[in-house]
Amino acid sequence: MSVIEKVSSASIIDLENKYGAHNYHPLPVVLSRGEGVYVWDVEGKKYYDFLSAYSAVNQGHCHPKIVDAMMKQAQTLTLTSRAFYNDQLGPYEEYLTKYFGFDKVLPMNTGAEAVETALKLCRKWAYEVKGIAEHQAQIIVCDGNFHGRTTTIISFSNDDNARKNFGPYTEGFIKIPYDSIEALEQVLQSSKNIAGFLVEPIQGEAGVYVPADDYMMRAKALCNQYNVLFIADEVQTGIARTGSLLAVCGNCNCESHCEKQATYASPDILILGKALSGGAYPVSAVLANDNIMNVIKPGQHGSTFGGNPIAAAVAVAALEVVREERLAENANRLGKIFRAELGKYIETSNIATLVRGKGLLNAVVINDTEESDTAWNICMALRDNGLLAKPTHGNIIRFAPPLVMNDEQLLDCVSIIIKTLKQFEK
Repeated sequence: MSVIEKVSSASIIDLENKYGAHNYHPLPVVLSRGEGVYVWDVEGKKYYDFLSAYSAVNQGHCHPKIVDAMMKQAQTLTLTSRAFYNDQLGPYEEYLTKYFGFDKVLPMNTGAEAVETALKLCRKWAYEVKGIAEHQAQIIVCDGNFHGRTTTIISFSNDDNARKNFGPYTEGFIKIPYDSIEALEQVLQSSKNIAGFLVEPIQGEAGVYVPADDYMMRAKALCNQYNVLFIADEVQTGIARTGSLLAVCGNCNCESHCEKQATYASPDILILGKALSGGAYPVSAVLANDNIMNVIKPGQHGSTFGGNPIAAAVAVAALEVVREERLAENANRLGKIFRAELGKYIETSNIATLVRGKGLLNAVVINDTEESDTAWNICMALRDNGLLAKPTHGNIIRFAPPLVMNDEQLLDCVSIIIKTLKQFEK
């Protein structure tokens, strides 16, 4: 460890480039420590983290309560597989299902695994409960979606870079425009073989596209009308990120399931990941009620690490932090300040055209083409000025800090962002 601590950022980047697969294009900064809203590189420079590991670190880096839960459990029992019971999983499942208002949970590890689980669950329900003929079930998805990069998921992706030369692709998906109730209703009317509608309440990877306020509610109502499962992928938007416990909850900014949420757009299948562990450990989950979840029988789905004792202990602690520290309320309040302050600057800017988002999931649209490197260059300058963020879709910069941020820190960050954007004014 002492040798690694003494090497430079450039040396570590060279090691990754030489020995690691080139499936990512990281911002050139090598981080070695994190605490709260801050991270430090190997040379000791301090940064604000405005990506939060794609919203996995909502509770802040190395939150002491989460780390303590992980360390205590790691010293007792780490893994049993599901061949045996362990003393952490049952209590975690009870806590999680009551927290979000569902009957059952199927524990997994990563977001993509959870999405795959939801797709399998939806199809099995379609054949065994709805009565669709086997192999005929179709699931509606949205243009611009991002649900992961497994073979099935890229089959219905619009991202050519993620798709090209990975075929043949999985069939059974119908793509419609995002935020179009008319398109959804048209497909639902056209076929009796629709099993589910998989949707992100806010499309994060696509550029933080926020749909109409009533889109989720109307989509849920249509799914109910046509006996189709409403599947919400809240891997990135869930766990208080957008100012409410779940983004499908609309403007409700409470920290746990409540009556208002239940009547707004409660999903038939809910997919969670990322911040479910506060970024300390891979934990994901698929939640549904008994009439859906009970179609899964022993041997039909599973994971060696899914539901392991460390994951269970960490996830409970992570959710307790969300509630105890009122992170949804904080995200809701600070997000409004962020958009208002950036909005004032953008009114007279010629480098930035728009700020949009919800809670502390926001994006600034840069006045250039998707093929340009302007947004990347801005992120490099932000790094130099002490703030880390990354572009998405070429000309959009996503800003998503840990939800433990306070007012003073947020305004400092707004100042850094505006100062940096001014460097690029034309």
